[in-house]
Amino acid sequence: MESAAGPTTIPDELAEQAESQHLLTLGVEEEYLLVDAVEPRSVEAVEDVFAQVPEDLRDVVQHEFMRSQIEVASPPQLELSGLFSALTRLRRELSAAAERAGARLVAVGAAPGPGPHARVVDKPRYHRMRERFGDLSPGAGLNGMHVHVSIPDPESGVQILNHLRPWLPILQAATANSPLFGSRDTGYASWRSVMWERWPTVGPTPYLDDHDQYAMLVADLEASGAMLDEGMLYWYARLSANYPTVEIRMGDVCPTLDDALLLAALARALVATLLHDVRAGVPAPKIPHPLLMAAHWRAAHDGLEGLNIDMATRQARPAGRLLRQLFDYVRPELARHGDLEMASVLMGRLRKRGTGAARQRAILARSGSVSDVVDHLVAATRGPR
Repeated sequence: MESAAGPTTIPDELAEQAESQHLLTLGVEEEYLLVDAVEPRSVEAVEDVFAQVPEDLRDVVQHEFMRSQIEVASPPQLELSGLFSALTRLRRELSAAAERAGARLVAVGAAPGPGPHARVVDKPRYHRMRERFGDLSPGAGLNGMHVHVSIPDPESGVQILNHLRPWLPILQAATANSPLFGSRDTGYASWRSVMWERWPTVGPTPYLDDHDQYAMLVADLEASGAMLDEGMLYWYARLSANYPTVEIRMGDVCPTLDDALLLAALARALVATLLHDVRAGVPAPKIPHPLLMAAHWRAAHDGLEGLNIDMATRQARPAGRLLRQLFDYVRPELARHGDLEMASVLMGRLRKRGTGAARQRAILARSGSVSDVVDHLVAATRGPR
């Protein structure tokens, strides 16, 4: 939620390599739910799980807002294969740590099964958040995926944020992974997105003239009391407060590494593609805020299996086609970063399997059991043994 943990600082050698090759680095944060070892209910097991985490991973595993959540942050990478290796190890080690602690690790946007209302982690900042904002995060907590892509400077970063606005709803649709909440189908592909919007600073990034306006708006929001600090700037894309990156953060945590890697590759290629427009002085389209809100609502409701809004025509179109359009748009940068072959395979798998939301609903339709859904998510999170 707060992104106190981000991808570790980009090493000088990696930054120099990226600059010399005119490439962008990539890092991912993932938030997970902790559930009981047998039943589908969430459990407040974060401290027990932390005690089981290998010592060499302690710096990249962090608390989240609730005691039934835990978060990881990958080291920054240039190659998608490096990100795959890093996230594979993090998911497997954390899954094993959870099992040793008598729990299970689940990559899901919101708790699909029952469970008590979780308490916040015992940190002063989280207690201040609860005191000021009240009960805005019900249940066991909300779990997202954040993609960090390096940028040359903050001014360019702000302009990239402007150019990103029309594309983020379709990326959000592709991550939809929380149709169930409290053992029932909510009617939404991403119920997390609906609950997340209760926070006062959640929403599409506003169109900004420059970095000065960005900084002024952050200061104004802090002064208003709508957020404690810059860490609570929950726009769907923002400049990282700690790293030289754009942080794309509107999606549910993905159920599998296949899904996470595809979204990370598309996000980096999109930022790299838009950076060309920024450097060429191409103005970003000024999409009306209500239309963006409508597109993000459709993403939360339909996922990829329904419709979304084509921002060029302002007409509703199948969301899967819009994702294909995005893929084709960023294809040159996928190729230049060495990601095209892997991204093409992963895109094919997503189109065949559907989103995490579609997969959960298919299991529920077959068995009628939320326990079966959670068992599937546990195995998908851990990956092949």
